[in-house]
Amino acid sequence: QVQLIESGGRLVQAGDSLRLSCVVSGRSLSLYAMGWFRQAPGKEREFVAAITWNSGSVDYADSVKGRFTISRDNGKNTVYLRMNSLKPEDTAVYYCAADRSGSYTYTDSSEYEYWGQGTQVTVSS
Repeated sequence: QVQLIESGGRLVQAGDSLRLSCVVSGRSLSLYAMGWFRQAPGKEREFVAAITWNSGSVDYADSVKGRFTISRDNGKNTVYLRMNSLKPEDTAVYYCAADRSGSYTYTDSSEYEYWGQGTQVTVSS
């Protein structure tokens, strides 16, 4: 059984940086493409970033491009989301997700089979 556990979310000020981590257990991370999504109160879950199994391809939402960086360490079964220049509109619960295809950076949440419980990021102005 695949489990994803996010960590690293907390309250920060606008302009700060933060790194989220997602540890995968149960199967080797190298089998999966990984994505980060977020959901703000009263809004639908939205795509943030994705990375293929070998880091050969990454994709970002326009709203975070140039500020966020997704990366992975398959040896540590961990995916990261580095977030710089945080804005109040980045406030949300952030979720990591795993896709068994491994080779695509899907932006549609329905393509991901496994999800973590989320970690709260709050950016104050």
